[in-house]
Amino acid sequence: MKWLWLVAVLACGGKQSPPPTNGSSEDPPGVVADTRTPIEKRRDTACEALGPKLVQCAVEDAKRDLANGKITQKQFDTDTAPKWQDALKAKWLSKCKVAMSSRQVRVLEVCYREETACAPLVDCLGHLQDNAGK
Repeated sequence: MKWLWLVAVLACGGKQSPPPTNGSSEDPPGVVADTRTPIEKRRDTACEALGPKLVQCAVEDAKRDLANGKITQKQFDTDTAPKWQDALKAKWLSKCKVAMSSRQVRVLEVCYREETACAPLVDCLGHLQDNAGK
């Protein structure tokens, strides 16, 4: 238990002093401007909003599999642990935050807004790969 306290102290450090000011209202040094395009910002917002919904759908699937005897309680506990849910969300974000057309970003936004149930949401997201020229 002592090592946990030590890690906390080392991570937090001592008393923090405020950054020096030079009387300017500019951002302090080290602040990075967001260089994403508007479409990239929309994509990222949609991806981040969909992540928790899709993780919840995966948990619901696992509950259904448990109730139907397809998986054990131990497997359910493993597959729905917070660590697993965080990893699943991170995987979604890494696959979602890629170059997309404005149509694909719109699909993300509409699916998030319109579909509240899991099966229709997944079906809706299937339109990400539709050919826009058809």
